[in-house]
Amino acid sequence: QVHLVESGGGLVQAGGSLRLSCAASKRAFSGYTMAWFRQAPGKERAFVSVISWSGGNTDYADSVKGRFTISRDNTKVTMYLQMNNLKPEDTAVYYCASRPGPPARTQYEFGYWGQGTQVTVSS
Repeated sequence: QVHLVESGGGLVQAGGSLRLSCAASKRAFSGYTMAWFRQAPGKERAFVSVISWSGGNTDYADSVKGRFTISRDNTKVTMYLQMNNLKPEDTAVYYCASRPGPPARTQYEFGYWGQGTQVTVSS
């Protein structure tokens, strides 16, 4: 069975921090590239960050560089997104996704998705 489950979302004031987690089934995690996307109300789902299976290759959207850090613990079959200095424009539903290929930035290249976790940043 394949599943990805996000957690850690919530309401935070601007400048605050949150840490998202994505717990995965081994079938959707082992050897797979993992990524975070987000979708704000009325907008398309957008790339946030991606990490290779080894963790040695990461990439970020320009809007989150220097504020967000992606990581993974392959022993725990879990991926994380540490979000610091949050801004109101970071408000969105955050989704984790996985794919068996190399890192990518477009949602259409990812076949496995979680249900999402809401992040709301108040000003």
